[in-house]
Amino acid sequence: MTTKREDVLNWDEYFMGLAHLSARRSKDPNTAVGAAIVDENHRVVSVGYNGFPKGCSDDEFPWAREGGTLDTKYAYVVHAELNAILNSKWPVTGCTIYVSLFPCNECAKAIIQSGIRRIVYESDKYNGVDTNIASKRMLRAAGVELCRLENTIHLEVTKTKNPETKAE
Repeated sequence: MTTKREDVLNWDEYFMGLAHLSARRSKDPNTAVGAAIVDENHRVVSVGYNGFPKGCSDDEFPWAREGGTLDTKYAYVVHAELNAILNSKWPVTGCTIYVSLFPCNECAKAIIQSGIRRIVYESDKYNGVDTNIASKRMLRAAGVELCRLENTIHLEVTKTKNPETKAE
């Protein structure tokens, strides 16, 4: 008798994997972040990644991290969490958002206002920074559950030529 596999991902790990896959769409050369919003029935409601707003060319806006405000990405980039909320065709009230990096204070506001009730995250590399402290303060005050994954998820995605396609 064949036994079932035991090394399967749990739901939180699975959806964090989807957030990481979404991050692969980001063109940010330093910090690629992805987010996935999921309802209580484990259905994907939306995904997002950090990047420039629609219509703003990735070649015309800066990706720099240092310099004047108008010369760095920070004034222009839409974070993964906000993109996922804005991309959703359905209400996200009561949903869980999976995000590879703990949400900043601006994303925390959008998460709270949209009605998301749970955040699952991996990295909290800005822990202790004022904006991170503000984010956690607001999220806790609003009753949003914060859940840091015990395990980190690593994906390996490779593109290879499809042998079934013919050269034209």
